[in-house]
Amino acid sequence: MPKNTSTTIDRTRGRPALPYPAMLTWLSRTDFDFPPLDTALQEPNGLLAAGGDLNPQRLVAAYRHGCFPWYQDGQPILWWSPDPRAVLWPEQFHLSRSMKRFHQRSPYRVTLNHAFGEVIEGCASDRDEGTWITSSIVRAYHQLHELGHAHSIEVWQENTLVGGMYGVAQGALFCGESMFSRAENASKTALLVFCQDFAHSGGKLIDCQVLNNHTASLGAVDIPRRDYLDYLSVLRGYRLPERFWVPRVLFPGG
Repeated sequence: MPKNTSTTIDRTRGRPALPYPAMLTWLSRTDFDFPPLDTALQEPNGLLAAGGDLNPQRLVAAYRHGCFPWYQDGQPILWWSPDPRAVLWPEQFHLSRSMKRFHQRSPYRVTLNHAFGEVIEGCASDRDEGTWITSSIVRAYHQLHELGHAHSIEVWQENTLVGGMYGVAQGALFCGESMFSRAENASKTALLVFCQDFAHSGGKLIDCQVLNNHTASLGAVDIPRRDYLDYLSVLRGYRLPERFWVPRVLFPGG
């Protein structure tokens, strides 16, 4: 989901200019272990480690551990676990009256895993979101998708992709990474329809990572990191129906 944390870079060394850089763990390319989350910095909020790579095995380990990569071109890979953590219970998606009226006569069709590449490219080209979705991130999440870990929700107006979102599955928890919209209420439609289908099939929680005005307006709330980790440890062991992530139509449209 959209992120609004920031850090700066010491250009002379290529490392983040942090208050206590000696406290930051630098990952090797051969060890996929992450430091304990209670060692994450308070400022910038949740910065846990730097370095390593975007190997699929490391990414899967990161989500299981409760952290995620977020960095910009020119920075090393930065790993985050903010406290508090923004989450959305899918049954508590806030459907405004105006959005309810819009959805009742929606011009959109919503699909699952029909166009992962187009969705992540759409997020990467978004003015606000795209600054952190580097070419390396795009390639890495393509690999996660091919391995069955990353998934996309697409919103179509006739045959044109007008919005969508993608993220990483952890059992009955879905870690939302980013969304984009090119038409009225397109990203809201993606999240609304996914929340309904996810909850109906046993999904329990959506990780929004960092709260912002958009996700808060849709029902996301902050919870302590320790509570998020408790949910993660339980929900990643749940299993959704066998064919839940098979490409399909979630909402046929009006």
